[in-house]
Amino acid sequence: MLRRVPPSLRCALLSSASTHYGGAQIPNLSHYPSQTILPQWRRHASVASSSAPPPPSPPRGPSRSGGGGRTVSSLNPAEVAKFAAIAETWWDADGPFKPLHLMNPTRLSFIRSTLCRHFRRDPYSSKPLEGLKVVDVGCGGGILSEPLARMGATVTAIDAADKNIKIASIHAASDPTTASIEYCCTTAEALVKEKRLFDAVISLEVIEHVANPLEFCESLSALTIPNGATLVSTINRSMRAYTTAIVAAEYILRWLPRGTHEWSKLVTPEELSLMLQKAAVSVEEMAGFVYNPLSGEWSLSDDISVNYIAFGVKKSETP
Repeated sequence: MLRRVPPSLRCALLSSASTHYGGAQIPNLSHYPSQTILPQWRRHASVASSSAPPPPSPPRGPSRSGGGGRTVSSLNPAEVAKFAAIAETWWDADGPFKPLHLMNPTRLSFIRSTLCRHFRRDPYSSKPLEGLKVVDVGCGGGILSEPLARMGATVTAIDAADKNIKIASIHAASDPTTASIEYCCTTAEALVKEKRLFDAVISLEVIEHVANPLEFCESLSALTIPNGATLVSTINRSMRAYTTAIVAAEYILRWLPRGTHEWSKLVTPEELSLMLQKAAVSVEEMAGFVYNPLSGEWSLSDDISVNYIAFGVKKSETP
């Protein structure tokens, strides 16, 4: 179920249609109401599992909120190198990116629903995003960019790892519906300098890997037209996320290479809302992604304690 951020929470933060993807079917949008409910923000504090091989301990002390001085770029070279090393496996549905492949239909369901509602499009149209300029920031191998292009969007996809861009370009070129994607090995900051603007700016599972989250949010905002949409997904910095997204996924189930995520770099929903708000993007909706180990599928939920996605609207420029 989609989640809308109530005005009271927003003030508190400031004061402190089926589409197929890789053989999987995006959940029918009729399962999710067009009007979202008012959420209750929850905090989960599960005890970490002791049966896993010893993962890094959760850091103590004050949490990171994306502060710091101005830098040339929010790029983190170590993180770029980490993903470049496994770039060849992007389209291996059983490889290191298997969790993203499984999650992708659910991510696309949320994106399609919110963008269609915001831009007043028919979500059941064969190309509901036709005419919209969209940028996929941190596109990796293009597993999100390609479905967006098939929905009719004019897609620009960027990644800081050249190997990712090469893999994505080769894969997209094999299909006429995705061959038009503009792939670029660059950063969001570089696009800002080029004064590029987009109707929708999407960055999924990226903010936890950048050097400065606040400046990254500012770059995403700068790329968004006034009243345009900004979507960001990430992992909550909670003990439940530590036990599932790091201990279980990396050390027990080995879905991901060890060290893929650092608990101290994860961002809470409150922090993300604050950073986007400071960057002139008002968060309107949030939803959680919940994995069902029995069915092996992900679904949208009001549980944002682990994986979650935020939909925001760029504030209109003042006269």
